Amino acid sequence: MLHLNHYEKSYGTAPVISIPNFTLKEGVYWLQGENGAGKTTLLKTIAGLIPFSGSIRVHDIDIRKHRMQYRRLVNWSYAEPIYPDFLTGTDLINFYQQTNQADAIDTNRLIKAFGVDQYVHQKIGTYSSGMTKKLSLILAFMGQPKWILLDEPLITLDIKAIDTCLSLIHSYNQQGVSFLITSHQSFMDTAPFQTQLLRIENKSLIKQ
Repeated sequence: MLHLNHYEKSYGTAPVISIPNFTLKEGVYWLQGENGAGKTTLLKTIAGLIPFSGSIRVHDIDIRKHRMQYRRLVNWSYAEPIYPDFLTGTDLINFYQQTNQADAIDTNRLIKAFGVDQYVHQKIGTYSSGMTKKLSLILAFMGQPKWILLDEPLITLDIKAIDTCLSLIHSYNQQGVSFLITSHQSFMDTAPFQTQLLRIENKSLIKQ
């Protein structure tokens, strides 16, 4: 489970989101809201990337008290990933493989599933936006996370990669992995999994 208690995120004196108490059980959640509502901000705080007030726990592991253990339970993919141009995809994958204790065989399956094996050894500076997006998704699926946070996972992807992404979400969810997804592209009609709707409205998180 993912639990937020007395959660609040502000920029300066302006509050963005305030969530007194909210628990998400295992599942696939589509987080909706207007532009600027705070969807990406919420995902970034759950991923441990930006500071916030309150507490966040995954399976009773607190983000502050057990930071390293927590980070292995929560993976994240950027909407528009940016990585150092001088690194190769292999460099990043090897780094994540060590930090996330990811299985090499599973990692190679992800590389082939997204079709990046043709260019993964090249420097990221030569990648298109779609190629970089696929790399970001591979990193998000690596290791043994309990939650995977996907910010606009379908943008810049070709049809085959979209199918791959949705199939992986389905497969991982069947193995007990939960997802929190933001997307301006509807996927509920074609996705092979059940999706629950969440919405950020008036600076609050609500179930629909």
